Amino acid sequence: MCLAVPMRIVAIEAGLARCEAKGVERTVNLILMQHESLSPGDLVMVHVGYAIQTMTEEEARESWDLIDEMLAEEERLAHHGAAGRERDGGHA
Repeated sequence: MCLAVPMRIVAIEAGLARCEAKGVERTVNLILMQHESLSPGDLVMVHVGYAIQTMTEEEARESWDLIDEMLAEEERLAHHGAAGRERDGGHA
């Protein structure tokens, strides 16, 4: 499954942006937003290495809240599945 994630632009050089989110930095291609006026500090939605739209602080926060919920649920299900396999003697 592919997700787009909110990231903050740290620096821009030659059509590429150095972006950061939750302590992770990535180089992001800005070609799809070449007609936008972007600068360090702006928030963008990043999908497969490309910035696809700008975001407000509120939109970014809401997106991360949803992503965090999905990750927590995935972790809960993975833990529940492992616990169930242990109870069953390793047989799923």
